[in-house]
Amino acid sequence: MSHDHVHIPPETKDKRVAIAIWANGILTLAQIGGGIFAGSLALIADALHNFSDMAALVIAFAAQKIARRQADARMTFGYGRIEIVAALINYTTLIIIGIYLVYEGGMRIIDPPEVKGWWVVWLGGIALAVDALTALLTYSMQKDSVNIRALFLHNLSDALASVAVVIGGTLILLYDMRWVDPAITIGIAGYILYLGLTEIGGTIRTLMLGSPVDIDTDAVIVALSNIEGVIDLHHVHFWQMGEHDASLEAHVIIEESAWDQLENIKYRIKQALAQEFNIRHSTLEFEHPDHMHKDAHTYGHG
Repeated sequence: MSHDHVHIPPETKDKRVAIAIWANGILTLAQIGGGIFAGSLALIADALHNFSDMAALVIAFAAQKIARRQADARMTFGYGRIEIVAALINYTTLIIIGIYLVYEGGMRIIDPPEVKGWWVVWLGGIALAVDALTALLTYSMQKDSVNIRALFLHNLSDALASVAVVIGGTLILLYDMRWVDPAITIGIAGYILYLGLTEIGGTIRTLMLGSPVDIDTDAVIVALSNIEGVIDLHHVHFWQMGEHDASLEAHVIIEESAWDQLENIKYRIKQALAQEFNIRHSTLEFEHPDHMHKDAHTYGHG
């Protein structure tokens, strides 16, 4: 993986995220107030989407600070996983908001209310400007952080949603097409649901200590079993503590004739894990063939 881009100090990242939080917070309040005054559910939908992004920014801001803390006696794995917990909360909120907006949009399509088109257009335009600003603030930071990249993509999607709101307001002004506002609301809600449902699976997988999605676990076991002196592996566990750190734990059965080469075999196993599969943390327990676990399962503790 290439890391030749310019490194941004943590303090600079914090300042950029803080500016984005304030900009999105002010925009959210303006859109909710304007949406209520103008009678536009699309504006309120876009405001809730912006609020969810602001919440994601707040979570990222706090989580980045907490994640920098060193491991201690209370948290021996460190604090990095707080970002995963925060992401689960954020995606769950996204899904709830999306479901609510689909319901409200459906009700308003049945009975479209009066909508003040000019308010929709002006506030949608302001939202577009703030979304573009937030995307610019996070653009250079997203190159080395999956978390910030998600925020960057969210703000790009917000910009597109704001464009849709402006188009809806314009159609209301020109043709009195009041049904367009709740229709756009349902469209935004559908996109929010898509984001939440597609992203939450990976978060749950990580919290459930699932194996990293980009690692073929069977291929790892085959590769390690082919190392000279290794007979077999069992009680194998793959997991990741954060978004980048894959880990492995395994019992390794060593040939009796190779028992005096244990350190050399361990070095070759760790080298293969790092170079072929980018697994840089492993805990290995070596077993002599005369004292190995009988009928042990490859995965888990069975």
